[in-house]
Amino acid sequence: MAQGPLSLKRELGVFSATMMGLGSILGTGVFVSIGIAAGIAGPAVILAIAIAALVAICNGLNSAQLAANHAVSGGTYEYGYRYLNSWFGFIAGWTFLLAKSASAATAALGFAGYLLNLLGVSSREWLVPIALATVVTLTAIVLGGLRRSSITNILIVSVTLIALILFILGSIPTLLDRGGDNLSPFFGAGDNPTARLLEATALMFVAYTGYGRIATMGEEVREPRRTIPRAIIAALIVTMILYAGVAVAGVGSVGADVLSDAAQSQAAPLENVARAFGLPLVAEIVAIGAMTAMLGVLLNLILGLSRVLLAMGRRRDMPAITARIEPRTTTPYVAVVVVGIIIAGLALIGNVKTTWSFSAFTVLIYYAITNLAALRLKPEERLYPKWIGWIGLAACVFLAFRVEQHIWLTGLGLLGVGLVWHLIAQRS
Repeated sequence: MAQGPLSLKRELGVFSATMMGLGSILGTGVFVSIGIAAGIAGPAVILAIAIAALVAICNGLNSAQLAANHAVSGGTYEYGYRYLNSWFGFIAGWTFLLAKSASAATAALGFAGYLLNLLGVSSREWLVPIALATVVTLTAIVLGGLRRSSITNILIVSVTLIALILFILGSIPTLLDRGGDNLSPFFGAGDNPTARLLEATALMFVAYTGYGRIATMGEEVREPRRTIPRAIIAALIVTMILYAGVAVAGVGSVGADVLSDAAQSQAAPLENVARAFGLPLVAEIVAIGAMTAMLGVLLNLILGLSRVLLAMGRRRDMPAITARIEPRTTTPYVAVVVVGIIIAGLALIGNVKTTWSFSAFTVLIYYAITNLAALRLKPEERLYPKWIGWIGLAACVFLAFRVEQHIWLTGLGLLGVGLVWHLIAQRS
């Protein structure tokens, strides 16, 4: 594969890679999507988080062993090419761009929602403009190079962790007082609780998938066979503990309906929950933590998306100009700018449920290919049992079609557009 005269530098160790993963995970998933999923499944969102965590573990372990054996930028896009064929590789890259651009737009809108709430602005007319300004700012930071991005990410994640721990601890008195009523009936009101639980599980799975950022940046990780698996597993363990705590605290304190309404109308559910605690400054600190989390997600998504676009440009699956690297900072600057423009365009939708649901479908297709590629590893390359790949593959394909029908139909349509593009690119 022609990679040009410049390659990316290996600068990330276990701690930095883990923090990159946490920066990608702890954001929209915990501060927005738990509220969206609670509106679908009721208190059973707690069970959805647990099921999604099991699927994420299977996917995380398969991503880790693939990245450990083939540590280059591009993640499953590269694994599809190496272990399957060009069509699977292209589909992985295409769905990643679609899924994570939608996730990034959700993060930008979430940041704007929390900021407006913190400032006491009730009008939503500023939601999209602030989201767009945030995308532009973070794109400029990524253009400055990986080292600056990593330092920014560590600061962001630290503030986010403090805010989430404070949220969980602050909820205890309210949870003890109201938890029994708010957590029952466990599966919420409405028909077909199983279907609602599975849809919520699909949405919550996306809330774990930031660990994939560690794999997509494999070309910039030191000792990848050792560092990548450890960083992915560490990031998932921390995330599962925090998600469970936040879900119980949020739903138990105010109820699933209140949490859901705050997520969809204001894109700021946890801040509204924190106000119910009646404790000074807790809501404000949670809002600040949420905003830093959204910034962290957006930062890491721009990093990951640009690296996949870089890899696709190298193979000519995308225009070759996207593979250009700036010599001084070794940053794929054209890919970064293109990604920023795509995210800004999706942010114009202005609806967090739509962007998050679309992300759920496409990212599940992406990780289905990850698991399929992991099943093709040779025995000497394998770090974990083969059955983990089969479970991950089956779960991803099944959950992908549990989102609303118009979402997965749109996803299939865009997938078809991508395949036509790939066919044209191959022939030319």
